[in-house]
Amino acid sequence: MSKYSCDQKLEVVIGVLERGLSHKAAGSLIGACKGDAQKWVRLYQEHGAEGLLMKRGTYDGQFKLEVIEYMHANQLSLRETAAKFGIPMHITVSKWERIYYEEGREALFRDNRGRTKMKDGRKPRKPKLNPKVEEDLIAENQRLRMENTYLKKLNALVQERIQRENGKK
Repeated sequence: MSKYSCDQKLEVVIGVLERGLSHKAAGSLIGACKGDAQKWVRLYQEHGAEGLLMKRGTYDGQFKLEVIEYMHANQLSLRETAAKFGIPMHITVSKWERIYYEEGREALFRDNRGRTKMKDGRKPRKPKLNPKVEEDLIAENQRLRMENTYLKKLNALVQERIQRENGKK
């Protein structure tokens, strides 16, 4: 459920559009921030009073791709794009854009929600390594630990020597 009722949101929108209040002043009437007031005004301008009632939903990959491409083609901000498409949070569009740039457009079609589970409800097991590979990794880990310990001890001895030499002068 939303923190603010539809009537409260409409009061803010009317304050901005009809009474000429700033977004900050209109939002403060009900204890909302400037960003919320801006979002509600945009939603109202795009979709009318129904825009203030929009609920969260899930979106398919094709819709996400259309939103991102429309935003880039029309050089819209995240907030403007979210209002245009009736997406309640502009952060959602931001996440889609990040995925689009970092992982490619195909990544928008993946459904990554929730934990991964096997079909029978158990958690998937980590794949087992070849015993030889596992032994090699353990041996390498031990060598690296010994090297790290050696370098720390060497550094401590060098620091001690420097302090002794500085103390004698």
